[in-house]
Amino acid sequence: MNARTNTQIIHGADGKPAFVVIPYADYVKELPQEDEAYVPHEVVAMMVEHQWTPMRSWREHLNLTQQEVAARIGISQSAYAQQERSTRLRPLSLERIAAALGVSIEQLDF
Repeated sequence: MNARTNTQIIHGADGKPAFVVIPYADYVKELPQEDEAYVPHEVVAMMVEHQWTPMRSWREHLNLTQQEVAARIGISQSAYAQQERSTRLRPLSLERIAAALGVSIEQLDF
């Protein structure tokens, strides 16, 4: 098939594909929309590398201590530490933690 595309492949010195150039409009379509729950690569990498929960990964990414997050929620540090290790939280707890971290529930519960 000889369909024309607006994609350009740039090869490296070794002759293998190294970069792809696409039209700007196509690039913009791939960007997260404002209403989409976006999770930074760094957060996902921490989850994979350290086997942390999304809550801990977000907290570490935001450079917050457990004490700081617990104070924002209004609970003790030990109570927050227990919640942070949990993989199944009540919706209200998840909502409070998301608000304390400044992220959406969808960004914590994936």
